[in-house]
Order: sequence, then structure tokens, then C-alpha cells
Amino acid sequence: PPEWLPEQFVGSREAYPRTPALSSFGALLNYDLYLNDTDDAGTYLAAWNELRLFDGWGTLSNTGQYRQTLSGNAVSTLNNGYLRYDTTWRYSDDERLLTYEAGDLVSGALPWSSSVRLGGVQLSRDFGVRPDLVTYPLPQFAGEAAVPSSVDLFINGYKSSSADLQPGPYTLTNIPFINGAGEAVVVTTDALGRQVSTTVPFYVTSSLLQKGLSDFSVAAGTLRRNYGLKDFGYGSGVTSGSLRYGVSDNFTLESHAEASQALTLGGLGGNLRLGNFGVLNTALSQSQFDGENGQQLSLGYQYSSQRYSFSYQRLQRHENYADLSVVDSPYATLSKRSEQATLSLNLNTWGSLGVGYFDVRAADDSRTRLLNLTWSKPLWRNTSFYLSGNREIGDSNWAVQAQLVIPFDLRGSLAISSERSKTGQSQQRVNYSRAVPTEGGVGFNLGYAQGDGPAYRQADLTWRLQSVQLQAGVYGTSAAETRWADASGSLVWMDRQAFAANRIDDAFVLVSTDGYADIPVRYENQQVGQTDRNGHLLVPWSSAYYRGKYEIDPLNLPANVRSPNVEQRIAVRRGSGYLLEFPLQRVVAASIVLVDAQQQELPLGSGVVHEQSGAQTVVGWDGLVYLENLQAQNRLRVTLADGSHCQVQFAVDMQQAQIPLIGPLVCR
Repeated sequence: PPEWLPEQFVGSREAYPRTPALSSFGALLNYDLYLNDTDDAGTYLAAWNELRLFDGWGTLSNTGQYRQTLSGNAVSTLNNGYLRYDTTWRYSDDERLLTYEAGDLVSGALPWSSSVRLGGVQLSRDFGVRPDLVTYPLPQFAGEAAVPSSVDLFINGYKSSSADLQPGPYTLTNIPFINGAGEAVVVTTDALGRQVSTTVPFYVTSSLLQKGLSDFSVAAGTLRRNYGLKDFGYGSGVTSGSLRYGVSDNFTLESHAEASQALTLGGLGGNLRLGNFGVLNTALSQSQFDGENGQQLSLGYQYSSQRYSFSYQRLQRHENYADLSVVDSPYATLSKRSEQATLSLNLNTWGSLGVGYFDVRAADDSRTRLLNLTWSKPLWRNTSFYLSGNREIGDSNWAVQAQLVIPFDLRGSLAISSERSKTGQSQQRVNYSRAVPTEGGVGFNLGYAQGDGPAYRQADLTWRLQSVQLQAGVYGTSAAETRWADASGSLVWMDRQAFAANRIDDAFVLVSTDGYADIPVRYENQQVGQTDRNGHLLVPWSSAYYRGKYEIDPLNLPANVRSPNVEQRIAVRRGSGYLLEFPLQRVVAASIVLVDAQQQELPLGSGVVHEQSGAQTVVGWDGLVYLENLQAQNRLRVTLADGSHCQVQFAVDMQQAQIPLIGPLVCR
């Protein structure tokens, strides 16, 4: 019977093999210098910076900004000086999928709870350290093969995979990473060409966790006060915790708790997949703040398919509900109710249509209701047309904007738009821009607008070098114009050397070629530069935990230098750098021409033994022999075809820069 046969699992859920993330010791300084000069507000200089130290123990970072008013009134000098933002130590455990944080941090939260800034510690699950893992449930398709067959899987009309099957039960797990509703067709073909087709609808959502998976965060510390205004402002001690658990592939349980001296809060919720008809989410929270109780109810529904997507979310707060965002903030309040519904339609050749409704009732019972409509349609040669309109319900006036975008490939793109505000003012804009190439170069942006108000002009230029990005521009009207300039980049210290590069927001790699200069380096098959005079090249845009491919081109190496490894795949820890070394070996080699006593080349194929190293080779055409790992003094023993032997001695310069041609030497 087929059930007695072993079950076959076709495919793998891993996007690619797991690669442990690496980190080397080093330091990094990100900087952004911004100079602003305005006709009516004076001139100031702002210098944002981030300092990082990193190694296997994690990353220690500090961010802040120095501001100095160069000219202007007394009010503009109030923020002069250095302002610290965050100082944080962070370490991620790849094996246990955990991240530890200490210092200034943002607490974890769920969609129906709030995050707050703390000075303290936090422990959280971090699936980001394992990009090869799929955390949400994907469909599986099972069947049975009576005879050897092949199976093809089609997802939404596109062939996804193909495999050969042996008789017995099978399960297809090589499903692409998709979201929303879809349709799978499984086609099996036996040896006689007979086909059986099975159609299976499915629904996939990333808001669920696979059965048995958990996601959590726990934080404790003191609330940040006056963030962005004071260096060290800390208030009440608080704790916060969130948990998500995959009870089944169709239901994920959620819970959240917060506590301080004056607040106690707890909530429970979940996400439920309604078969192939979308996902329902709901949550209920209860709080007690300063002796007053309150409740919060969250309810939502989402559905997504190739033709349309719909989302509805409602958040209702009753009585005196409070959370950590209002603790220690006497002027902060939570809205009583928020409601939003969005619908997007794929109209095929007619483009796409979007509708949004937003309703918010504030703590003072003031109500804001907005209706938003958008329509977009691709035209000829990647040209697109956009039309949008929005209005506040209760006000009959609409704000409308129409825009036409015309790309010119690498030469830039042109955008022409016309807009009308709800007060009846109209304005026409034209903008021409060219993005900066990824590998570096020049980009620009030119804009002009005119209408019922003063004419508005803007122009800026960006020049990206390997070591820094420079920008400058001007914008405003003839009555009030602003001029600005910006320089951003990073300084890196690794391997006892300093490097300048563009701003590094994530991880990076320093490639080393053992001191050999001008060696081309490729990242993901794209050349990113050549090593400097010390044999280094900084690759500043590596993504953390991504298994990137790095290569060197050995064609520029001297002839006597060997590279045993020209390609490496590595992953780097978040916020860190790694020294990637390509070991190069200097080879002492020579080509020797051997002749006999009559000055005739030794016969082709004669055996040659290098007595010092024991290396064996044969005589090539024209009596030529190539040998490596030579000594200052060398002896060769040659065995001829008739069994006779002869010997030859020669010397080699151990400091040679090239592979010499020695000889002809007489073998005696």
C-alpha cells in the first residue's frame, strides 16, 4: 500500500543556507554637517554624529548633534551647543534569536499598544538575525503517487517549481514567499504522460506566527523626559512586556502588560485566519492610572488578493484609559476613538484605485474625518499618471492634485503637476531630477512652482564620492530664500588604519588583500572599487545578516603571487564591521630550460624531481620545466625515457618580483 512507503518532502523553507554573522573590532563615526542660511532667520550650522564601537561583544553607540548659530536673533541661539540623543549597547545572539539592549532604547509594542523611550534594559526576540527563517505559516500541498511521476507547482498561474517523485505520499513545501489570497495548481505526470491537475486555494499572511513560534520583548527602566531637548532627562521607573505565540497556524495569541508606580495595564488579543477569507484581529486592554480605570478595545479585519485589498481597523477607548505614553507627560492625551478603512483595486489596464476613510475623535471630543481617493495608471514607456483628492467630511471643498511622471532612463525624470487646495488656491509645479548612481556620481533636482501665491524655486546638486557625499541647494521665493549645504559620510578605524566612506547606517565589510594594491573587488557581482596602496577597500553598504558574496580579481596580481581563494560569502552583525581577508601567497617560482650535453632540449615527458621539496613534474615542450617553492640553491634529478638519469643545479633570487626564465641549463 502507498501508506507503507516513506513520505517525501519536496523543497526547503530556507531562502539560502544559514551563515553565522561575524564581527571584527573597530570604531565608526557617522557624521552629517548641515549649513543653513535663510534671509529672515539667520545662519546656523548643525553637526549630527553617531559614534560606534563594535566587536564580538556587541555594539556600543552614541548619537547626538552639535548646533551653532552663526548669525541671527537671540531666540535662534537657545539651542546652541551639543545635545545627546541616545547611548546604547546592543548584542544579538544568533543561536537563540535574542537581542539584549542596555541604555537608551525604545520599548517593544504590539499594533494595539504604544512604544515609549526608556533608559534601561530590554530583552527581545529578534528574527531579523536569521533571514533564512520564515516565521509565518506557508501552505503545504500533499498527495500520493502510485508510480514514479513528476510534479509541477503553479502559484497564481506562474510555475513555481518542478520535481521528480517516487511512489508513495509526498508533501510540497517549496512554496514561494507570498502574501494574501492565491490559487495553487498541482500537476502530476506519470511515465505514460498522463496528467492529474488539482487546484487548491490558499491565504497567507505575515501577521501570524507558525505554530509553536514565540515573539516577545521585556523592558524595564525610566522614562525619557524632554527627548531632543535635554541630554539627560529621565523620569518614573516603568516596565513593559509584549508576547506573541503561534497557538496554531491559524491563530496567534497576543498579550501586553505595562506597569509604573501610578499605572497598571494588561491586555490580551489575537489574530485569527478565517480560512481563505482574510484575517480578523482583536484585543482588549484594561488600565488603572492614578486610581481611575479604563478600557481599550481594538478590532480589525484585513484581506488581500491580486485583484483587491481591504483593511478595517477600529480602536475605542473608554473612560480614563491610559498607558505609559501619558505617564510623566501631563500634557499628553490619548484619542477616544480612531477608525480607518482602506480599499485598493487593481483595474488591470485602467490602473489602480485607492479609497481611504479616517475618523479620529480626540480627548476633547473634537472629531476629524477625512476621505482620500487616489488613482494611478501606467502610460507609455514607464510614464505614469497620478490623480488624488481628499477632503474633510463636513467640508464640501476638495483638495485635488494631478501629476504626470515621465522617466528618461539614466538621464533623470520629469514630473509635471497641478494642484488645488481646499481653500481654492491653485498651483502648478514642474520638477526635473536625476538620482545619484549607486556607485557614485552626480545627481540633481530642479523645481519651479507658480500659482495664486509667490513663485517658488528650488535647485540642489548632489555629488557622491567614494569617501563623502556633498550636497548644496537653494529654495524659496524671491522674498524669502534659503541656501543650504551638506556633507555626510563616515570615518572608520579598523585593522590599524583609518578609512573615509559614505554614511554607514547598517553593517559594512573591509576587504584586505595582504597589502597588494589596485586589486578589483566585487560585491554581489558588481565591481565596487580597487584596493588602496595598503591593500584595503571598504564596502559600506552591506546588509546585516545577509549572506553576501565578495570577490577579488587576481588578474592584477603579480605573476609570483597566488590567491588560493578569490570568493567568500559572509554575513555581518547589525551595526558592525568585519575584516574580510583574502590571503595571498608569494610564490618563489621559475621556468627552467633543460638541455643535454649536445645542447639539445631534453625529451618531452621526461620526469623531473626537485630534491629540496620533493615536487615532481615533467619536461614540457622546448625542454621547459616550471617549478614552485624553490630555494636559494636547487637541484633537479631528471629521469629520461630510456631510464637514464641526469642532474642539474641552479640558484634563485629569493626576492625576485617576477617569475624568471633560467637556462638553458645542461643536465649532466
